[in-house]
Amino acid sequence: MEEEASPYSLVSICLDVLVATLEQWCSKRPDGTLCLPEHWCLPRKISDQFLERMTWRGKLTDRTAAIFQGKQTNLKQISIQRAKLSAAAFTRAFCHHKLVQVNATSVDSELLAPDIIHALQSSAWIQENLQCLVLDSASVPQDSRLLTLGQFIGIRTLSVANVSFWSEDLVSVSHLPKLESLDISNTLVTNISALLTCKDRLRSLTMHYLKCLTMTSPQILAVLGQLTCLLHLDISNHKHLRSDLAVCLLQQKNILPNLVSLDISGGLDITDEVVESFLQQRPDMQFVGLLSTNAGYANFFITKQGLKVAGGANIHQLSEALSRYGNRSCFLKETLCMLFKETLSLCAILPAILKLVAIGMRNHPQNLPVQFTGSACILNLIRQNLAKGMPIRLLSEVTCLLFEATKNFPFYKQLQMNCLLSLTNSRILCEVPFDRFDAAKLVMRWLCKSENPKVQTMAVTIISSLALKLLPEQTEQLQEELIMTVKKLLTIIRQKTTENLKDATFLFTLKALWNLTDESPSACKYFIENEGLAVIIQVLETFSDPLIQSRVLGLLNNVAEVRELSPKLMTEDVLKHIISLLQSTNIEVSYFAAGVIAHLTCECDRQHWLSRDLQMSDLLQHLHVTLQNWPSSQCKMSAFVTYRSFKAFSPLLGNFSQPEIQLWALWAVHHVCSGDPSKYCKLLVEGGGLQLVCDIQEHGQANAQVRQMAASILEDFRMHFTSYQRLPTAPVPSLT
Repeated sequence: MEEEASPYSLVSICLDVLVATLEQWCSKRPDGTLCLPEHWCLPRKISDQFLERMTWRGKLTDRTAAIFQGKQTNLKQISIQRAKLSAAAFTRAFCHHKLVQVNATSVDSELLAPDIIHALQSSAWIQENLQCLVLDSASVPQDSRLLTLGQFIGIRTLSVANVSFWSEDLVSVSHLPKLESLDISNTLVTNISALLTCKDRLRSLTMHYLKCLTMTSPQILAVLGQLTCLLHLDISNHKHLRSDLAVCLLQQKNILPNLVSLDISGGLDITDEVVESFLQQRPDMQFVGLLSTNAGYANFFITKQGLKVAGGANIHQLSEALSRYGNRSCFLKETLCMLFKETLSLCAILPAILKLVAIGMRNHPQNLPVQFTGSACILNLIRQNLAKGMPIRLLSEVTCLLFEATKNFPFYKQLQMNCLLSLTNSRILCEVPFDRFDAAKLVMRWLCKSENPKVQTMAVTIISSLALKLLPEQTEQLQEELIMTVKKLLTIIRQKTTENLKDATFLFTLKALWNLTDESPSACKYFIENEGLAVIIQVLETFSDPLIQSRVLGLLNNVAEVRELSPKLMTEDVLKHIISLLQSTNIEVSYFAAGVIAHLTCECDRQHWLSRDLQMSDLLQHLHVTLQNWPSSQCKMSAFVTYRSFKAFSPLLGNFSQPEIQLWALWAVHHVCSGDPSKYCKLLVEGGGLQLVCDIQEHGQANAQVRQMAASILEDFRMHFTSYQRLPTAPVPSLT
């Protein structure tokens, strides 16, 4: 967990960037596969990590694996879990390396287990020196055998769990001269007598759920009893297999005296008394697996020093079960169900357990029970206050896993709801890195298809925050979702206004609409097309709350910034309300009303004003009088005004013919730059706004009050950024 609480290592960051931009760095061979630059040469440790990151990110394919073909990389340990590779690509990319470990867990069915074995055999060095081979859940053609595994004379660890591995294959591998650890879980083995061949060297045997065994329990124990070097034994089972092997083993007096680890989870008729008696005879025991049994609840299992228990008696046993059974969906699902109940009223921050839940979900992306129960546990573990103590990296990982689950099971509503609930966590929503574009798309769709008031409240709360995190170009990409969402938000606002209901849903819906239209011409357009002005006028006529008024005016500011839409705001009803609110004693309300007037009088052609009783000059006069009555631009408002950029201010700052407009724009710029100089002074430089302020101050015919405000901004700018003692009239480079 120290690693989770630390920043990513520089090596990991560099490798992730390299993986993400592989196409940019690599050249292409005639067959389309990728090749590293000629001068590149990656050392062994970096080569292993590079491959691991490619596999982790789902980037390992026939095309990309080709970068490992030459001598520019030096692999020792390869992990190709869940990768989609052909046998030919696997051979070309990896079998010329001096490999000592190969992990092909759940590799795509296009690459068969016999193909992997055959490819590795093509190297005499690998045949002699390969120490660890993991083929869990790899595909084997019907009636095929894996007899040639016996030719890898250097193997110490072999795992063929969930593979079509037969008794004949077991005979072959039992002759491996260095074999110490063997996993034959959920295979087709019917007889384990071949294990007697390696009885003097086998130290770890895992045979979970050997459903095809034809031997009786006494016959099995007769074999196991001769494995005198055995330190770890796993004979755990599914409940429905109803095997009495475990309880028969526990009743033996002198069997396996050197055993330090025993897993009998899922065994039949196992009680505290029989397990305790077995352990008392073996004081050096370090682990016992008791999940899905009736054992593990006695005080002995809680107080015995040095003994780890995977069970369901308490949070510590559940944690151990998560750690041991991350690859076994049957036990993982049961553990997660018990963990959910255990954490319903949780008060402690448990990052280690959250990490284990994440590992379990990652190992079984297509298993609905695991994904659903895992998502429910995540919610319990990251409730508002608990999330504050969790590492950001870990929260990012579980959030991404939740989104992955919603993509894999789009029609399972409760799973989707769990993901939605996780986003209501303020720390995740504001601080944690995740794909906010995908999140916005998901939440918008949820909002538009749900009539449940609670779901609507959650959705609008999340959208109001996500909208500010999206880049304007990302918002514009959400055309279909934007159309539906703007319409839905207006429907909710209209309904709440009609009911005169000023609740949290109403306030967040207004905020969501305000934020969605920020620098988004499309959202503003959909607002106008869906009779948004009529809805907003109804809101202003129904509610006099300054908070509501400021959100409405913020929305109208966004529309007024869009040149082709601003004339739509020039109706008698809209202008009447804006002028009235301009005179509000609430500075925030008056500020936004002034902003609407500034944009309307600056952007609209004069022909739009000719037929109005209210002339442009009158509006500007109202604006000027109001500005004179405002406090200093460094004053505090009830809520700090935020902007994505100063893009919309450029035409206002450069409008020397209407000093009232310039004055409002300068007041606004000074206000936000004073409140958050590190953010907004940088934006001012990057958007060219600083140069415009310089131009105003140096313009000989500029209004005196306007020039004074510009001078105040530049003075503050110099104070915060001392490197700009002399502000030139030429474009200023971006701040670093």
